Amino acid sequence: MSKNLEVSTLLDFYGQLLTDKQREAVEYYYNDDLSLGEIAENLKISRQGVRDSIKRAETVMFEMEEKLGLVKTARQTRKSLDSIRKNIDIIDERNMKIYRSDAINESIKVILKELETLNNND
Repeated sequence: MSKNLEVSTLLDFYGQLLTDKQREAVEYYYNDDLSLGEIAENLKISRQGVRDSIKRAETVMFEMEEKLGLVKTARQTRKSLDSIRKNIDIIDERNMKIYRSDAINESIKVILKELETLNNND
């Protein structure tokens, strides 16, 4: 994964733990693709101040991920939910072709509803 995407993801999870200036600088740099000079002008600080702010913010976010692992957990959860969905489709297809069970259909509906609930909580 590219560093830009990684930092943007970390910002989504840990951005509220940064100072306002750090968060703004990282958002401008990674999400809006502004140069250090443009960010410095927007934040009314020096280019070096912007660079230092971004580096400190990166350090904080990477350390938080190392300790808490929220991004890793979210990715694992997403992968598991995708696998569940794929397997539900396989069960549904087999049920339609072989068993034609109303009980299985009802169970699939319940699982899909729960899966939708979990997906909406992301």
